[in-house]
Amino acid sequence: YDQFGVSRKGPQDTTDEHCTIFYDKEKVELLEGGTFWLSESPSVPGSISWDVHTFQLKGVEPPGFSFQIVNTNMDQFSPRARRRSALLTWQHIASLPPSLPVVYCGGFNTQKESTTGRFLLGRSREHGVVGDMRDAWPSARVRKNVSLIRTYHGFKGDKQGTVEYLKLIFRALCLCWDRQTQDLHVDWILFRGRSLIPVSCEVVNDNIDGCYPSSHFPIFAEFMLPRTVRMVESPVQEDS
Repeated sequence: YDQFGVSRKGPQDTTDEHCTIFYDKEKVELLEGGTFWLSESPSVPGSISWDVHTFQLKGVEPPGFSFQIVNTNMDQFSPRARRRSALLTWQHIASLPPSLPVVYCGGFNTQKESTTGRFLLGRSREHGVVGDMRDAWPSARVRKNVSLIRTYHGFKGDKQGTVEYLKLIFRALCLCWDRQTQDLHVDWILFRGRSLIPVSCEVVNDNIDGCYPSSHFPIFAEFMLPRTVRMVESPVQEDS
C-alpha cells in the first residue's frame, strides 16, 4: 500500500493528525492529489475557520476508469462548521465533470438526518444549493452488522450497539424520526455516479480481546466497477 495526505497543520508538520488515503498501488495508481482546508481560506495550509481543524483529500484512479476519492474529518462540536464544510466540499465535487464518479467518505461527526446530512443527500438546501450524493449503506445489496446503528461507541464496542438498536426500534414505532434514515451513523461513505454500484457495506467491529482501535466503528463498502476496468498489472518477479 501507499498513502496520500498531509498534516492538518500543513505539509511541513509530521506530528499532528493526518486525514490519509491509503491505496493498493498494485491495483490503482494515483494520478493527481490535493488537499484543501475546511475554512474561509481553504488553500492556506493549517487555516482554521468555523471551529474547524480538519481537511479534505482527493484522488485515486485506476487505468481505464477514473474516479475521485474525497476524505474528510469534520468538526465534532459546531453544526455551523459542519454545514459550511459540507457546502465547501460539495462545491468542489460539483465542479468536477458529471461523468466522473466520486466517493466522499470520512468522519462527518453528525447523523444523516442532520442539516449537513440532508443537504449532502439532496433533501435540503444550503445557501440556495442542494447536494446530490447517495449513501452507500442503504444502497448496498448486502449489509453486515445492521444492529450497530451508531458508529460512535466510545470504546464500549458491541454493548453500545445493542442498546442503540433497541432505541432505534422504539423510535421507529413512535414514528418520531425521518423514515428515509436507517441508521445513526456519524461515519459515512457517500458516492456519486451511475458506474459505481455498492455491492456490500459493513460496520466493522473487529477488536482484540475487547480492545478497539478507535472510538468509532469503521465503515467498509465494496463497489462494483464496469467490466471494462483494467487494473494495474503487478510487476513480474524474476527468480534469482
